[in-house]
Amino acid sequence: MLKYFLLSFTLLFVNTLFAKVLISPVDAMKATYGQESSISKGKFHLTNEKFKKIQAKTKTKLNTKNYVIYRAKKDDKVLGYGILINKKVRSKNGVVLYLIANGKLQGIEIIAFNEPQEYIPNKEWQANFKDKNATKMLQLSQDIPTITGATLSAKSVVDGSRIAFALYDEVIKGN
Repeated sequence: MLKYFLLSFTLLFVNTLFAKVLISPVDAMKATYGQESSISKGKFHLTNEKFKKIQAKTKTKLNTKNYVIYRAKKDDKVLGYGILINKKVRSKNGVVLYLIANGKLQGIEIIAFNEPQEYIPNKEWQANFKDKNATKMLQLSQDIPTITGATLSAKSVVDGSRIAFALYDEVIKGN
């Protein structure tokens, strides 16, 4: 009996150490671009020049030069992209997928969140990102409302949108 208790306790403790994955990026892409779409994943490494350019353009500190970009296709036609951004919220990271097609943000999907669950922005707030032009550098309180009690979460997601837009401009449109 004690062995089962210790095993249960250990599993519970280990689960709290890792971010809770809310949805896979592929599932989020299919939900946006259609279940019949094919999703491919690409990894991209920024050059020093692009790293500095994006950091200056977004007025946001980049913590990495490595990014993952998903592409949705159907019948050899690109439907859209998903840019995965991993940013620190308070003391732990949150991972957001920014869904962009035809130069417009289709929406965002929170993939994983390592902070307490009450700080996750709700779907109603996330809907504020829909149909935003990917050339606009969004600002919290001006373009996107703040969230009472989760201001750092909101700031992280909005800052991430600027990084995603800059990556879209430099990496996807640039190639």
